[in-house]
Amino acid sequence: MKNTILLSFVIFVSVTFTFCIKKNSPQEQIHAVPFTKVHFSDNYWHPRISINRTVSIPSAFHQSEINGRFDNFALAGGLIKGEHKGDFSFDDTDPYKIIEGASYSLAVEYDPKLDAYLDSVISLIAAAQESDGYLTTCVTNKCERLSGWWGSSRWEKINSHELYNSGHLYEAAVAHFQATNKRNLLDVAIKNADLVCKTFGPKEGQKHVPSGHPIIEMALVKLYKVTHDKKYLDMARYFIDETGRGTDGHKLNAYSQDHKPILQQDEIVGHAVRAAYLYSGVTDVASIQHDKALFEAVKRLWDNMSSKKLYITGGIGSRAQGEGFGPNYELHNHTAYCETCASIANVFWNHRMFLSTGESKYIDVLERALYNGVVSGVSLSGDKFFYDNPLESMGQHERQAWFGCACCPGNITRFMSSVPLYAYATKGDEIYVNMFVEGKAEIETPKNLTTIRQITEYPWQGDVKFEINPEVEEKFAIKFRIPGWAKNQPVPTDLYTFTQKKPESIEIHVNNKKFSNKSRNGYITIDRKWRKGDEVEIKFPMPVLRVKAHQKVQDDIGKLAIQRGPIVYCLEGKDQSDKHVFNKYIPEISDFEIEKKDTLGGVILIRGNGFEVVKEGEKKLTKEVPFTAIPYSVWNNRGRDEMVVWIPVDSTKVRVIPEQTIASKARTYMYQTNVRGTASDTVETKESAWGVNDQWEPNTSSDTSKPYHYWWLRRGTAVNLAYEFETPEKISKVEVYWLDFDHYDGNYRVPKSWKLYYKSARNKWEEVKARTPYTVLKDQYNIVEFDPITTKELKMDVQLQDAESGGVIEWKIN
Repeated sequence: MKNTILLSFVIFVSVTFTFCIKKNSPQEQIHAVPFTKVHFSDNYWHPRISINRTVSIPSAFHQSEINGRFDNFALAGGLIKGEHKGDFSFDDTDPYKIIEGASYSLAVEYDPKLDAYLDSVISLIAAAQESDGYLTTCVTNKCERLSGWWGSSRWEKINSHELYNSGHLYEAAVAHFQATNKRNLLDVAIKNADLVCKTFGPKEGQKHVPSGHPIIEMALVKLYKVTHDKKYLDMARYFIDETGRGTDGHKLNAYSQDHKPILQQDEIVGHAVRAAYLYSGVTDVASIQHDKALFEAVKRLWDNMSSKKLYITGGIGSRAQGEGFGPNYELHNHTAYCETCASIANVFWNHRMFLSTGESKYIDVLERALYNGVVSGVSLSGDKFFYDNPLESMGQHERQAWFGCACCPGNITRFMSSVPLYAYATKGDEIYVNMFVEGKAEIETPKNLTTIRQITEYPWQGDVKFEINPEVEEKFAIKFRIPGWAKNQPVPTDLYTFTQKKPESIEIHVNNKKFSNKSRNGYITIDRKWRKGDEVEIKFPMPVLRVKAHQKVQDDIGKLAIQRGPIVYCLEGKDQSDKHVFNKYIPEISDFEIEKKDTLGGVILIRGNGFEVVKEGEKKLTKEVPFTAIPYSVWNNRGRDEMVVWIPVDSTKVRVIPEQTIASKARTYMYQTNVRGTASDTVETKESAWGVNDQWEPNTSSDTSKPYHYWWLRRGTAVNLAYEFETPEKISKVEVYWLDFDHYDGNYRVPKSWKLYYKSARNKWEEVKARTPYTVLKDQYNIVEFDPITTKELKMDVQLQDAESGGVIEWKIN
């Protein structure tokens, strides 16, 4: 049984990941070596993949059980009675993604219990499918509570996520079929895809819209490759071509990359996950159909992403609003969104770009995301996850076991199972080596079967030894990637540079003889007659390097990051003598020491001396202190803590630990008024808020680089924000810095008006007696003075401008 599973999955992966851009004449295509033929035995990836199989996947399935994901399918299938559970129309995708990851795991290591469990889940999914193939449980269950997502009938709203659900269904179904040879989920997917092909398209009577939340594009390509039914490829192409056209008259919106046709796009905008999923699908279709114009369009978008919107960790998407991209060079650290799903999608996209071109620059970006932005999304224990991945924290961030919007845990489970896929590729008889991981690979080419064994401690050490064992002694080329960081290039654009001027030399030996050759497209090619027992040794120097951002990245001016090999480092409070990180700087010219430790999964620590700025009375004093840096990917594995990636090089960017104030010690929340029975029977509840009393000083009303509060999805309405103090405080003045900036999904403006209220001794809200006007000015504090009051609670009631939202960056109290 196990051999059958492996064989079928090998065939699938070889077919699925085949991309090539060409005009008219045939040429060799690049194929990823199936991950079932690549076996890691290292101390970095092997434990993580094992934990994903033994902890993350079971944990995610358990969360699906207790959070009603499976119940929704049972309810739709008439197997149980009750109410639809969950808060989102795309909750169905959580089981789909976990099934996909579990199927990948089955393909590598067969587990009869897991196999049977998947069958039981699939039976629920099949029961939920309507007779014509439709499958979105909240619609079938007629969940009016979620009608804001889907409306009142099928396919009514472009952003309903019905097609997103379908896309993840197809990906899970193909993975499960190829892992088990069972059609139980594949038949469900095909039935649904046939309905989609019937419902959407250019013909009269069909719906003329793009997918809304992309993923169905690349999922349809997968379905096409496993079924050889061309209508699925045509459907993927239709969704791509319909993007940005507005054929049905719907409002075009950058949120879903639906603002203009893809062939006209030149800047990556909107929701980051949607963007990378869409452009992955575009790359698939352009490659299969040999569409040079379409590929050039996606290449332009990749160039924009990698040169202006890529975080040093490989993350993408700077803004919480719309979970997406900001303007060029907006790469804030503290408020960086960098959704885990977006980093995974970035890997998908870059891998496809490599398979289309054979250029290593795409693997360089893939590697950066893989070792930093993706791995940070899951705890070392495998059962807690980050949704967003900031590059600074005051300790307010912490991984969670699950989320109401639980897209990231499921995505991690399906991704980690397949990491070996990115290690090798072939083009005819040529072999590409893209990742450096200890283990063994069996690589099949048209004329040979070559076993390559790697011996290395990468990413902690740069020495890599390859043992080459071809079944047939013959001449062929092996292309070894020279990572960008080893060539003094953090990324293949000018977005980041190393401060060192000249890289150390890379040494390559073949059978103990020095080998010299220039790299091409980022690869050193060794073309020779290979025999069993041949050895290649590459020594990548791994000095500690400092990274500088482009001068237009405002938040990184006067700061440098630390990198060693592919690993980006950070300072975490627990490792510093005073438990703080924002009060320190490390001069550009500094000495570093490395130390291998068993802590945090066995990592290399970087130590050195920096400087700490402290306040004593009215004076600021600077003293030399030791520091310890850890890999960014493993921060927050020891509890909540301060963290910073971009570290000042002098005292001008240091933040001295501020003294506590009335506001900074207060709890922040919003009041919600809920009707219990009649309109007069109401109760006030408190909803936690934050971001206005952290004592970071804004530069302008559009400065979103540090925490701030915004009234999400509230436009033109009355809103509020309140402080609650530990003990009654005497107050006579407040200072409010309003938020004001443009956003494609709705602007944030200074309010129309506002007033202050306090909780009186009678426990009622009473308006303060203002002595100065309530102003709504941008780019400055708005100061209101009033007759002194003593209270435990202070509230601002705010009227937003018509059709606009708003927010507060900082709120001081005196």
